[in-house]
Amino acid sequence: MTEDTQARIGQIVRDNDVLLFMKGTPLFPQCGFSSRAVAILQHLGVEFGSVDVLQDQAIRQGIKQYSDWPTIPQLYVKGEFVGGSDIMMEMFETGELAQLFEAKGVVSAS
Repeated sequence: MTEDTQARIGQIVRDNDVLLFMKGTPLFPQCGFSSRAVAILQHLGVEFGSVDVLQDQAIRQGIKQYSDWPTIPQLYVKGEFVGGSDIMMEMFETGELAQLFEAKGVVSAS
């Protein structure tokens, strides 16, 4: 992966308080895991940016190296990698995800 791709990913991550790298878009997720991740974020009422990795092969491969995480979706909060949909689901069910958003100063859209 090129340094350019890493720099692009880093900039996108820094530009969004809550960012989901996913397959598809929030309106039309292209896999069940991405759909579940979107549903969790929407349920918590936080505004989030998203990157459709299916639209950019360099990002699709690069994000896995950027986070050292093999799967997509990937959630970032204030520049920090949180995890994929399984971790998001676990954290959502225990209330940890809502606490993380609160601790990081992410306000809900509602």
